[in-house]
Amino acid sequence: MSEGTAASADGTAIAYSAWGEGDPIIIVGGATAHRATTPENAEIGALLADGFRVIDYDRRGRGDSGDTAPYAVEREFEDLAAVIAQAGGGRPATVFGWSSGGHLALNAAQAGVPIARLVLFEPPVVTDGSRPPLPADYVERLDAAVAAGRPGDAVELFMTAAAGMPAEFLGDMRGSDFWPGLEAVAHTIAYDGRNVGDTMSGRPLRADLWDGVDVPVLVLHGDATWPYLAAGARAVAAHLPTATLRVVPGENHSAAPEVLAPVLRSFAEKEN
Repeated sequence: MSEGTAASADGTAIAYSAWGEGDPIIIVGGATAHRATTPENAEIGALLADGFRVIDYDRRGRGDSGDTAPYAVEREFEDLAAVIAQAGGGRPATVFGWSSGGHLALNAAQAGVPIARLVLFEPPVVTDGSRPPLPADYVERLDAAVAAGRPGDAVELFMTAAAGMPAEFLGDMRGSDFWPGLEAVAHTIAYDGRNVGDTMSGRPLRADLWDGVDVPVLVLHGDATWPYLAAGARAVAAHLPTATLRVVPGENHSAAPEVLAPVLRSFAEKEN
């Protein structure tokens, strides 16, 4: 394993870890995730290092990566492009997005970032009544809480409105050892909110959404996941003409590295 930084277009340093050599597989984390909180990504890297260069990076504002104001989703597209170019050597990249990291990956592909193929694990999409939609002012409320010095309130809003956690569970969570780490990246939760956009509105996906994505896409969901995430994965797969849907046995809103790595390997090799 090696570590380094890629310089994004605005000069922000994006920190990454890499395993192996070969065509790159880039891992894009979801909301609040970064290398220090997702050790399973390192396991995936080790499992695939014999045939690929697997790269796990801290999205801007998290972990060891920098951040430069003002935020715009385009900056994260540039971050991903820099990782592909500098850490991946500019070779055709498979981009794997966990959860809302899948929205970032799709949006980046739509914007023209050089992506050869996409793998999306349970992108949170709500197109029906399977759960309450995100509040229309979700991003604004996140930004307001952080600006007022209340990062914990931003985390609570994410946990309840986006992740669907019952509010009564949050009291114990605020006193947990991992809560300060969530508060440290609370300002980036709105970054994911902006990438998710209106895809959790309870309405069908817009016809023009991701209409420029023409690369092979594999959409995954666990068969033990929350029903709305399975429904969302099906909606995304049905929406994208180049997509294939696959159900991962025994998994929920995460997947064991030893289960996921063979799926990534098979898809990347098949599409080469």
